[in-house]
Amino acid sequence: MSEKRRGKIRERGRGKVEGRRGKEEEWGKQGKGDGGDGRKEGVGEGGGGGKGEEGREEKRTNDSREEENDWTEGEDRTDGRTRSPNDWDGAKGQGDKYVKERILALRVENPGQYQNVSVVRTNSMKYIPNYFEKGQLSKMFFLFPDPHFKEKNHRRRVISPHLLDEYAYALCIGGIIYTITDVEELGEWMKACLEGHPMFEAVRDEELEADPVVKLLSSATEEGQKVARNGGQTFQAVYKRVVPSL
Repeated sequence: MSEKRRGKIRERGRGKVEGRRGKEEEWGKQGKGDGGDGRKEGVGEGGGGGKGEEGREEKRTNDSREEENDWTEGEDRTDGRTRSPNDWDGAKGQGDKYVKERILALRVENPGQYQNVSVVRTNSMKYIPNYFEKGQLSKMFFLFPDPHFKEKNHRRRVISPHLLDEYAYALCIGGIIYTITDVEELGEWMKACLEGHPMFEAVRDEELEADPVVKLLSSATEEGQKVARNGGQTFQAVYKRVVPSL
């Protein structure tokens, strides 16, 4: 083969290599730009990674945040407590600060009185046995508690079969649980839980009429007054602690 022929072959080969390199560079730019996003979207829509994975991660994060918010809300609405040797009141929300100020004002207005009242913000759904002895309480109040509408959060409701065991421990025989809500479904839930527990029975109508506390359930709290102003309906369940029949 002549030298001239060899030179043409080398030039042709060099041209092919350079052309291939140019295409690879072009493909690389597309991959970093539109092509990269395209791959992400393609894989994501196909169910693998990319934006699909980011979307799932974001959903998991939102679910976790929602779970945390639900739990916080649930705790806030059952944490604050007004405590005396015989009575216990579950203040809700940030009400513990208001209750403290109210107690101090009452003590100033009435020297020597209201010394057996206090409020503690804690997780009462967990620690009631740490605060009260067996049979120490005569009354417990659950006034307009958080309804926790989502079914997965029903376990956080302040009236449940498990928590009724705790309340039965703290209540003396004959002690009373007062509950009220403006949510009909929650009212039915609380009544069903109390009705199905062996250590509680419904207070008779004549006893309810004679109990001055019952008349105050719907009007003694800001939430109750708000419901009344809006013409809302309330649902009460009042049950007594009893000795279970064998």
